Amino acid sequence: MSKGDNIELAGTVGAATGGGNFSILLEGGNPILAKLSGKMKRFRIKVIPGDKVTVTVSPYDPTHGFITHRERI
Repeated sequence: MSKGDNIELAGTVGAATGGGNFSILLEGGNPILAKLSGKMKRFRIKVIPGDKVTVTVSPYDPTHGFITHRERI
């Protein structure tokens, strides 16, 4: 699977569930679990409940993903 096969979705952080996982509510109303991507960890970008984020999910398992971008406030 290549990087181009992933799907980018927009959503809002609902809660931090521990262990680096976050509950994300997508714009369509579906909840998914997501982790911070490597660059988010590397540059120490903080994500808190209520933030609008971009999540990248695999077409094979659309219930899990990675948070790749946090919108500026």
